[in-house]
Amino acid sequence: MNRGKIPENVLKRSILKHVKRRRGEILRGASVGGDCAVLRLNGIILSSTEAVELLGDHSLKHAVFTASNNISAGGGEPVGISVSAVFPEDTEESYLRETVQKLEGYCRELKVDMVGGSTMVSDSVRVPVISVTAVGQASEETVSALKGAAPGDSVVLIGKVALEGTAIIAKVKEEELLKKFPADMIYRAESFDKLMSVKKEAALAVKSGVTAMHDVSRGGIFAALWELAERSGVGLEADLRKLSIFQESVEICNFFDINPYELLSGGALLAATKDPEKLVSDLAKEGIEAVTVGMCTDSKDRVLLNGESKRFLEIPKTDEIYKVI
Repeated sequence: MNRGKIPENVLKRSILKHVKRRRGEILRGASVGGDCAVLRLNGIILSSTEAVELLGDHSLKHAVFTASNNISAGGGEPVGISVSAVFPEDTEESYLRETVQKLEGYCRELKVDMVGGSTMVSDSVRVPVISVTAVGQASEETVSALKGAAPGDSVVLIGKVALEGTAIIAKVKEEELLKKFPADMIYRAESFDKLMSVKKEAALAVKSGVTAMHDVSRGGIFAALWELAERSGVGLEADLRKLSIFQESVEICNFFDINPYELLSGGALLAATKDPEKLVSDLAKEGIEAVTVGMCTDSKDRVLLNGESKRFLEIPKTDEIYKVI
């Protein structure tokens, strides 16, 4: 395609044709010449991802689910996404259409609408680059309740760590892994990306009375623990042995000599609460796994315990997935 805006005929047949409406809050969504969407929301909450290079389906899904999970972790309900994309000049229209169809599929999973965005072709990029902005609604009461963790609050891990990174590595490195591990193990690991949304988990946690939430994404659980404490201005003690992880993640991370606790972990959620037993029980009633992994303190130290030993958490580092992918 030529540089500049995507032609209107291509926009209509390969993008807008595949964008569906499913939310009543969308008064005006994606359209030709529609430079803004119009939504009816009680309280607006926004989240944007960094620009992501589309090096595979996993990067596209990561961008959409990360933006949506941020809304959920902020106490809101995701309603729609807006996608801005820049494509290289050698992009075929069929690739554009397939990308939009995949985006629409992710929106269907999340029960949100694709409300708009922008697309253009440029000779400044070698691979497609996208950024996703999610918009949702949150009540003032909910936002006020999530005032931040306080010393004495327990920290609860909802879900498993390293899910997203394990799924990506299993898919990209499938051939190599199948030489070492049973096929059913690798295929199960690949399916972990079906567990990436924290929408239901976050909504239940809010009802249970949590004081803070943070979705676990880049940098893994170690980064999320640090960021939860940093945002609330508290210290933290967490028990490494209580961090829930699938054995498939352990095996694959050991194979590539990477740390699963510093690996992309979309699908997991951290919550601070004054009543961890209630939170864990409320989630268990809905078949959701959760475990108390630590406590907030009045110190500035962020400490990771492992039996008799302890270490200090560090400022989040580059995600381990870049050592493999």
